[in-house]
Amino acid sequence: MVNRLAQSQSLYLRKHSENPIDWWPWCDEALETARSENKPIFLSIGYSSCHWCTVMEGEAFSDRAIAQYMNSHFIPIKVDREERPDIDSIYMQTLQMMTGQGGWPLNVFLTPDERIPFYGGTYFPVEPRYGRPGFLEVLQAIRRFYDTEKGKVEAFKAEILENLQQSAALSAGTAELNREIFQKGWELNTGIIAGSNPGPSFPMMPYAELALRGTRFNFDSKYDSKQVCTQRGLDLALGGIYDHVAGGFHRYTVDATWTVPHFEKMLYDNGQIVEYLANLWSAGIQEPAFESAIARTVEWLKREMTATAGYFYAAQDADSFNTSEEVEPEEGAFYVWTYSELEQLLTDEELTEIKAQFTVSRAGNFEGKNVLQRHQPGKLSATVETALAKLFAVRYGGNPDTVKTFPPARNNQEAKNESWPGRIPAVTDTKMIAAWNSLMISGLARAAAVFGNLDYLELAVNAANFILDNQWQNGRFQRLNYDGQSAVAAQSEDYALFVKALLDLHQASLTLGNGEEAKQLPNSQFWLEKAVQVQDEFDEFLWSVELGGYYNAAKDVSGDLLVRERSYIDNATPAANGIAIASLVRLALLGQNLEYLDRAEQALQAFSSIVRDAPQACPSLLSAIDWYQHSTLIRTSPDLISGLISQYYPTAVCQIEVDLPEGVVGLVCECLTCKEPAKSQEMLLAEILQSQTRG
Repeated sequence: MVNRLAQSQSLYLRKHSENPIDWWPWCDEALETARSENKPIFLSIGYSSCHWCTVMEGEAFSDRAIAQYMNSHFIPIKVDREERPDIDSIYMQTLQMMTGQGGWPLNVFLTPDERIPFYGGTYFPVEPRYGRPGFLEVLQAIRRFYDTEKGKVEAFKAEILENLQQSAALSAGTAELNREIFQKGWELNTGIIAGSNPGPSFPMMPYAELALRGTRFNFDSKYDSKQVCTQRGLDLALGGIYDHVAGGFHRYTVDATWTVPHFEKMLYDNGQIVEYLANLWSAGIQEPAFESAIARTVEWLKREMTATAGYFYAAQDADSFNTSEEVEPEEGAFYVWTYSELEQLLTDEELTEIKAQFTVSRAGNFEGKNVLQRHQPGKLSATVETALAKLFAVRYGGNPDTVKTFPPARNNQEAKNESWPGRIPAVTDTKMIAAWNSLMISGLARAAAVFGNLDYLELAVNAANFILDNQWQNGRFQRLNYDGQSAVAAQSEDYALFVKALLDLHQASLTLGNGEEAKQLPNSQFWLEKAVQVQDEFDEFLWSVELGGYYNAAKDVSGDLLVRERSYIDNATPAANGIAIASLVRLALLGQNLEYLDRAEQALQAFSSIVRDAPQACPSLLSAIDWYQHSTLIRTSPDLISGLISQYYPTAVCQIEVDLPEGVVGLVCECLTCKEPAKSQEMLLAEILQSQTRG
C-alpha cells in the first residue's frame, strides 16, 4: 500500500511513499484539510542524500503505532528542501529560534490555521535514546499541549511570528560601507577559516572565497591570509573529504582532521570547490594536488553526474549496499577499504607506497575500514596512480581510461537489482536544480579559463544551454527539471547563481572562444546578452522596491509562506543577495548601464546593518562590497586577454577591444572613471593592481 507521495517527482518524497503514515505533499489541499479538521500540521523537511533523514524514514516513519497516532491526530506533510528552499528557510529559522540549533530532518508542528510552528526538532528515535524522547511520546505530548494549552499556543505563535517578521524586514540600513567595514568583516571571516574546532569540518566555500580576496591587500591582520587559504585548499584536496580514487568531494568530514567524511556528494559543494581551487591556482598557489583534484572531479562529473541532455545531477547518497541481499544500505560502503582488500589487490610495492602516502592501517580509521587521506601535497608517483587505478576498477568494473560513463542507480531497487560490474553504487538523485548547476558551471568556467581547458568549458556550455533551452515555462524561469520536465518557479538563488554562471561563461569564452576548436561554442557576447535577459526577469519578479534586495520567491508564487524572506546569510551555498549584488556590479561594468550600479548600491544599503553587526553571517555580502568598492573593467586586445583572465583579479571583468588607440595595449576603468591608456603590459598590470586595491 503506497501513500500520496508515490506520484511525486521528488526522489526524497518517493522514498517515503511506502510509509504507513498518510503523507501529503505541501499543497493547498493539505493546508485546507488541516484547517477544516482543526488538526495540527506535522511538517517534515529533508533531502534525498541526508543520512539521518533516511534513518528516520526507516525507523519512526515506518512504525505502525506511530503512523496510526499520526494519521488520527495530525496532518503529516513532507517537503523536499531542494524543491522548496523558501519553505525550508522559514521553518529552519523558527526551529533555531525555538531550540538554538537546526539540521535535517527538520520536523516542526504547525498550527492548522496560520501554519505557525509551536514545537520542533530534528531526528526523533522510535524509542527513547541519545537523550531524546521516543517519537510516539512526542506526538502524544504535542497533541495534548495543543488541545489543553490554547493560551500558551497563541502566545507562542505570536512570539514566533513577530520574530520572523522582524527578521525578514531587517532594520533600516544605515551603516556606511567603507574600507573599515570590509576589513573588519574579512578579518572575522578569515578567522572562521583559520580556526580549529573539535567538531565536523565543512568546506565553507563562501568564507574561503572571501578570505582569498584579502590576499591582495596589505591588511594589518593577525592572519596570514595566503597561508590560511592555502591550508583550506590542502584540507580539501588531500583530506578524506575528497574521493582520491575517483574524484569528487563529499559533503563534510565528521571530525576536525578532515579524515572521515559524511559520504554523500553534493553538486553544489563540488562546483564551489572547483572554482576555489582554480582561483588558488590563479593567485599563484600552484599546488599539483589542486590541479589533480579539479581534473579528477571533472572526470567524476562527466562519468557519473552528467545527463545525456547536458545538465548535472543533484547528488549521490552516502549509503550503499554491499550485497543485493541486504535490507538497509551501509554508510560509505562504496568508498572504503579493508586492509585485507588492499593486500589482495595491490603489489607489495604499491601497498607500501599507498601506506606512505595515505592514512592506511590494519585497524582502519572508519569502523575497521580505511578512508584514504593523503599525508603530503605534491604530485603522486606512478606507482600510487597505478594502485589507485586498481581500486577504481574494483568499484567500477573497469579502468579509469575505459569507464567514461557510469549509469546512475536512481533508487535502492535499481541499485540492488542491476548487475553492476563492480561494487553496488550509491543512489544518485538525478533531478536538475538550476542553482546547483549554475555553481558547477561557474566552477568549470573558471577552471577552463585558468588552465586553458576547452573540455571544461564545453561541459559548462552544455549545461548552460540546457537551462536556457528547457527551463522557461510561460516566460518564467523554472528551478527544477525531472527527466525533461521543468517544475517549480525559480527562486532567488536560481536567478542569482545562473546570472553569475552566464557572466563567468562570458569571461571564459573571451579566453577560449577564439581557437579553431571552439568555433562551435557560443561567443562571449551571447552569454552577456543572456545574463541581461535573466537579470531583467529577476528584477521584475523578485526585487523588493520597498526594502531593496531580492526576495527568495516571487510574489505570485509565495502565497503559502508565512513571510517573504530575502536571503543574505551564507550556508553551504552562498546567499542569493550577495551573489546578485556582485553580478549587478559586473553588469554595470560590461554594459555601462548605471541602473545596475544604483540597484547594487540600494541592495548593499538594505543589508548594511547586518554586514556591520554580524559580518560572520554574510561573507558573500562582503564579497559584493569588494566588487562595489574595487570594480575594474579591463579592455584589451585578444592576444593579451587570456593572460589577464587566467590571473586572480577578483573584482575585474575583461572585454576585448579591437580599436585601441595607436600604441595603447589596454584601458583600465573603475566604473565611473578611466585611467591613463596603458602603453605597455607593465603599465597595464600596474594599473590593474592599483585599481584592485584602491583605498
